[in-house]
Amino acid sequence: MAKLAINGGTPIRTTLFPAYNTIGEEEKQAVAKVLDSGNLSQYLGAWTDDFFGGPTVRAFENAWKEQLGCKHAISVNSNTSGLFAAMGAIGIQPGDEVIVSPYSMSASAIAPLVYGGIPIFADIDPVTFCMDPVSIEANITPRTKAILIVHIMGHPADMTRIMQLAKQHNLRVIEDCAQAPMGKYKNQYVGTFGDIGIFSLNYHKHIHTGEGGVMVTNDDALAFRCQMIRNHAENIVGPTETADLTNMIGYNYRMTEVEAAIGIEQLKKLPSLLKQRLENVTFFDEQLAQFPALKLQPKQPEGNVHCYYTYPIVFDKTIAGIERNAFVAALNAELPSAILRETAPLIGCGYVKPLYLAPIYQQKAAWAFKPELYPHEVSYAKGLCPVAESMHFEQLFSHEYMRPGMTKADMQDVIDAIAKIFENKDELR
Repeated sequence: MAKLAINGGTPIRTTLFPAYNTIGEEEKQAVAKVLDSGNLSQYLGAWTDDFFGGPTVRAFENAWKEQLGCKHAISVNSNTSGLFAAMGAIGIQPGDEVIVSPYSMSASAIAPLVYGGIPIFADIDPVTFCMDPVSIEANITPRTKAILIVHIMGHPADMTRIMQLAKQHNLRVIEDCAQAPMGKYKNQYVGTFGDIGIFSLNYHKHIHTGEGGVMVTNDDALAFRCQMIRNHAENIVGPTETADLTNMIGYNYRMTEVEAAIGIEQLKKLPSLLKQRLENVTFFDEQLAQFPALKLQPKQPEGNVHCYYTYPIVFDKTIAGIERNAFVAALNAELPSAILRETAPLIGCGYVKPLYLAPIYQQKAAWAFKPELYPHEVSYAKGLCPVAESMHFEQLFSHEYMRPGMTKADMQDVIDAIAKIFENKDELR
């Protein structure tokens, strides 16, 4: 008689896990105050004081830059918009190459294409899953203009080596910190190493405003160019006597007063939420050590903070005696999802399919690839980034069971489910 739920046995748990909901009375009161004011957005796409937005937007930006200890914070309507604006601000033009990660949300790599830049994929490190500096260096050419780093799953990238490469080759560095708010590398916040850092406030991040993002920089000129691209740059280049009009066609990437009000309260909660997340990670680190087939990321060195957007695990099928996909499917059968996430499991194989395998790259279906703009060969063939491919298709899985709100009993159910699968793995062979 089958014991595993995937084969008809009784699952470890049927009750949904707790919701991850960071919105409370503080946000409701802050939003009500904005609604009562009747001022839901104060932006004007013209050279007036309101070019920089309303009082709540500015208060939110001030709070963010104070938290990170940087000179400028520029709110936007998404991390994606921030990435696009960053590419514009640093002057990416047709034919320029930008080194990107193959293992991230699609916007991290598509951003250069918005301005005609060509994404060049560097492989990932098999431990951190961030871009490998060795692969970055191997992909630098005379056409390389920037490196777009992703602190993936909350793990800080090797910023020492990356910044050395940038200095050596005179490259700009953009940091995609969507999954690493308040992450640190050598006691310095990620996002403050490169020219521009971008953070996400999408609804499934550590904190959120529904949709939204924040750009940070210590460069006055870049900050202003980001602000111009955010808000109809073409209207103010004349009044501001802007000399360099490269990419000075603006967009509407603006955050509303309502979102900013939520963001102010969410930012106050971030340190506590991150602390809870890391405490839950410690529980899993200790409990999962009993399963030799599960390889965990090593403990962070002093001064580093991993934000654990997800909890990644490398699965060794040789030790396990079963395939990763079979293991993850069995675990999903033993455990439900969570309240507010009923249709989306909290565990999955890999992360994202290596981005260069997507049709946009396979067919080079963007104007930036036209031979008259980029008369060079660029390959996006399978095998381009072998570590990323191996991790995604064979080895890596990740879960979200360490989210704040999970009790020890909730997390113990996850451990019990894993133990049950290994004890009955013959059912999966």
